[in-house]
Amino acid sequence: MQVRKALDDALHGRITALSDQGKLLEEQGQPEATIARWRAAYAVLPTPPQQWNAATWLLTAIGDVLFSMGRFDDAREALRECMHCPDAIGNPFIHLRLGQVQFELGNLVRAKDELARAFLIDRDVFSHEDPKYEAWILQFLDPPAGQESW
Repeated sequence: MQVRKALDDALHGRITALSDQGKLLEEQGQPEATIARWRAAYAVLPTPPQQWNAATWLLTAIGDVLFSMGRFDDAREALRECMHCPDAIGNPFIHLRLGQVQFELGNLVRAKDELARAFLIDRDVFSHEDPKYEAWILQFLDPPAGQESW
């Protein structure tokens, strides 16, 4: 499948408007309405939606809010779908969130894989997160050559 990088202006405008409404609802503490707006924006994408850059940030945002709500199964589904979108693989935040979700669901093999990816790409992505995730993944990672610890 050839990945398209940009939507036409009218469609981009519709998606941006819905996304902005979602951000405002998120700031107002309305996570369900936030998710509904972002899902509506995702639904506007031409098929297959995974070919569009907008799908990456919309699914990441949806997964992030679902994670913060403790809806780990739903967050996992959004973030796993996101991994089929442009530039998701290698994005430390997406790997972090997916790893956290897998951890919370008890899928520790998958959690280890995703959290290790996030850590090795950009350790700083853990800086504003519950320290349990970084502490957990560090037990599985060897420090760089010549160093005793991370």
